[in-house]
Amino acid sequence: MTASRLRNASMTIQELFKEYDIRLRPSFGYEPLLLDIEIRLASFDSISEVNMDYTLTLYLNQYWRDERLVFGNKSDEIILTGDIIDKFWLPDTFFPNDKSAYLHDVTEKNKMIRLYGNGDILYGMRFTSTLACMMDLRRYPLDRQNCTIEVESYGYTQADLIMRWKNGRASILDLDKAQFPQFTILDYDTISYGIYLATGVYQRLSLSFILQRNIGYFLFQTYLPSILIVMLSWVSFWINHEATSARVTLGITTVLTMTTISTGVRSSLPRISYVKAIDIYLLMCFVFVFAALLEYAAVNYLYWGKKAKRRKQKCQREKSREKAPNDHELVHIDANRDSPIVGLYSNTSVNRRKLLVTSSDDNRQTNHIIDTQSPRIRPLVRANPALYPSSYNRNQQPRRTRRFINYLRTRTINLRHSIPHVQDVNDIDRWSRLCFPILFLLFNASYWPYYIVRPQKFT
Repeated sequence: MTASRLRNASMTIQELFKEYDIRLRPSFGYEPLLLDIEIRLASFDSISEVNMDYTLTLYLNQYWRDERLVFGNKSDEIILTGDIIDKFWLPDTFFPNDKSAYLHDVTEKNKMIRLYGNGDILYGMRFTSTLACMMDLRRYPLDRQNCTIEVESYGYTQADLIMRWKNGRASILDLDKAQFPQFTILDYDTISYGIYLATGVYQRLSLSFILQRNIGYFLFQTYLPSILIVMLSWVSFWINHEATSARVTLGITTVLTMTTISTGVRSSLPRISYVKAIDIYLLMCFVFVFAALLEYAAVNYLYWGKKAKRRKQKCQREKSREKAPNDHELVHIDANRDSPIVGLYSNTSVNRRKLLVTSSDDNRQTNHIIDTQSPRIRPLVRANPALYPSSYNRNQQPRRTRRFINYLRTRTINLRHSIPHVQDVNDIDRWSRLCFPILFLLFNASYWPYYIVRPQKFT
């Protein structure tokens, strides 16, 4: 643009707007307007798993051509800011996945228009936006997320306006300079597609980010403390089993610490129904800690249970010695024997006792048979189901019940005998010192490769 042609810039702008109608888009009534989009990322501010969104600051540049604003060659340009921008036709671009946004206005509104002589227009603005990002947290915090920036025209369909990326993937500028807390940008892609709505078919542009969560923060804040708490619970295996207060205090402390860590992790996550990777790890750590506490409960029960059993057996032996007969008198009870006469029987414990009395004077032994009760006569004819059907049916059910109870008691005794008995309770601690670390190592050897090596699929 030469000085002679733009001797008075204000007069040139006035000439441009004489027959300019802001209400009509460029090329109205002809082919659709081509709108090119370019994004330059300033910074990633934050990301929230609870709200499923992220915040970033970006520069949005839009390019189009308006034949009504031709005033010279392409090399000629006029940069306009302030209120004059509102006198131009501007595309009604919006972000479909936007939750909230604001335009920076320090010291003035961060927006401008660059007008070229051939009618090309560059419309740029700087703003901060909070965009929705539906995250899949099944692998949290060893996860990757796919978050997008979507751009679309609110009112113009594809018949009036076609949006496209200006230079494809090269339309995203300064991506390598952007820093994202807790995340690393692995890759990105630019997509363009049409979306069908009730009011027509609209062109939508999408910028997709693949974000890898950095594990360093969670290693030092969650995983490492959990591992140390589990290892601390193993210290009880080296403490004497008679030190009840020390082992119980250590077990309860580790259990409560794991509960506190789990509560702190859940407070920073949304209330989702599926299980996350960190939930599995914390749950298994809690199981190991709780199992260490239960191990001492088993040791304590076996130790004091055997001691009480030995004490009981000792008391029974002392009582049997006190009840043993002396040298002067011996009571002998005959074996239970039925009478040969049908219907008669003798109860030796009640009916007949043979007393063997030894006299110390003449060293002679005399036998005396004392009948304490006369034999009873029972019916000669045994119970016949045909003669007494009601009584027979009533007696069948209790007999079955008694048989079933006896069967269960027998199986229980056999099962109890089949269980190996621990001779020394210290053996349980010795085996626990070996089994608990091996099982915990096996769990870690399967947990980390599963979530780190196995690829994650995005829908």
